[in-house]
Amino acid sequence: MGLRFRAHVSTTETEYGTVLLDERNGRYWQLNPTGALVVRMLLAGDSTEEAALALATEFDVTADQAQRDVTDLVDGLRAAGLVTS
Repeated sequence: MGLRFRAHVSTTETEYGTVLLDERNGRYWQLNPTGALVVRMLLAGDSTEEAALALATEFDVTADQAQRDVTDLVDGLRAAGLVTS
């Protein structure tokens, strides 16, 4: 998929997941550990399908639900202007 954070986004890992800072407006975003896993996979070049498969394998969710969750996360990050692909 080729997901990447925009230049104005800073990230830091915490014990609760990943915190994203939009340096343009000072807004913070918190990704839980599951969301952080998905984002790490997509940043590494994995597809949304591969990320969804990892979620379905790791957690007790169907493949369809995992795919919807991954799509919703990516759509939300795009809508917030935090990522580009």
